[in-house]
Amino acid sequence: MISFVGAGPGDADLITVKGRKLLQEADMVIYTGSLVSKDHLKCCKDSCEIYNSASMTLEEIVDKMEKAARKELKVVRLHTGDPTIYGAIREQMDLLDEKGIDYEVIPGVSSFTAACSAIKREFTLPNVSQTIILTRIEGKTKVPEEESLELLAKHKASMALFLSVRYMDRLVEKLKKGYGREDVPVAVVYKVTWEDEKIIIGTLKDIKEKVERAGITKTALILVGDFIKGEYERSKLYDPSFSHEYREASK
Repeated sequence: MISFVGAGPGDADLITVKGRKLLQEADMVIYTGSLVSKDHLKCCKDSCEIYNSASMTLEEIVDKMEKAARKELKVVRLHTGDPTIYGAIREQMDLLDEKGIDYEVIPGVSSFTAACSAIKREFTLPNVSQTIILTRIEGKTKVPEEESLELLAKHKASMALFLSVRYMDRLVEKLKKGYGREDVPVAVVYKVTWEDEKIIIGTLKDIKEKVERAGITKTALILVGDFIKGEYERSKLYDPSFSHEYREASK
């Protein structure tokens, strides 16, 4: 069996119990070496074959997995964060489907939730935002025109931007157009949950300069929205005047 496993955002303890167990049992591990902590490999058995996918092509990765699967070995394809978000796993799974090889996908803690936790905030606040937009700015990978940042920002939802910190100039300008203001709070979280994690808080007006001074050009999540700073209404869930299935209103 081949298991696509989410390793979490950085801290090796943020992998799921199921993911850790699969690593311990694996006969082969192919991990995203540029992003996944090598601490995960410490729990692999001595006989486990380990490959760093950073220097491999799609075909080389799938060939390794296929050969191991044909021998009925246990394979873990270890991806950063959650493999279903910017994980490039679909192309791997499609090739495995063509070859008739079974696989499973084990979710992981995504860097976008880890980043929000790092700044001690909540994406969804009453009267602020009940929607989270996960996206990226166009770089080498094209983004559909209908998903341009200025159009998405018009929704005023909470946003998490992946793979975009090197394009702060364009990013800030597009977000300003969408939000129609430059005082929107922004948090940039570099290497979230790693030992050298950095958090930079600002607004669309000054975040570009702050990020440049910090020398951050990659491996960072950008969080945008009024959930970071501002007023919000109290939740109905624990409001004493609100009744629900498990509690009668006390006021």
